[in-house]
Amino acid sequence: MPMASLPTPPWYKQFWPWFIIALLGSSVIFSLIYLVASIRYFDGTVAQDYYQRGLAINEQLAKQEQADRLGLAARLRVDDLTGDVIVDLEGQRRPEQLHLAWIFPTEHGRDRHLTLQRVQQGRYVGTLDAPLRYRWYLHLQPTPGDDAAWRLTGEARFPHSGAIALTPGI
Repeated sequence: MPMASLPTPPWYKQFWPWFIIALLGSSVIFSLIYLVASIRYFDGTVAQDYYQRGLAINEQLAKQEQADRLGLAARLRVDDLTGDVIVDLEGQRRPEQLHLAWIFPTEHGRDRHLTLQRVQQGRYVGTLDAPLRYRWYLHLQPTPGDDAAWRLTGEARFPHSGAIALTPGI
């Protein structure tokens, strides 16, 4: 007696084709999500002139060595309520104004620059437009840009209640 064959259901009523389609569809969806995220949150960490910037590291080291030779050091305090920034500079050189760069570690677009005016011997004051949060690298120098004679550096996490030391080291 021949065995009766069971009717085969159409493909769209079976499990495996839908499983394979779901795997392929999910990979396309996740690829699109990552593509949008990479375009939207581009961090720009690789500079086009990375070789020239690498060669310029000696100039940055020379600025910090110059600050060390001049005996420069600074203490920075930030008032979270008013946004006042107070820098007490110690050492031989005391220019009329200082330039303070707030460098955000991961997003270049969040960097801030502040010019501090001298109010008395060794004390400089400026005001931030918005409160600071998270971790920042700090660069204090007499003029903005790469042509400054010396540089003090530091690092801080905000909000910060105490004084932040800015030193000639890297």
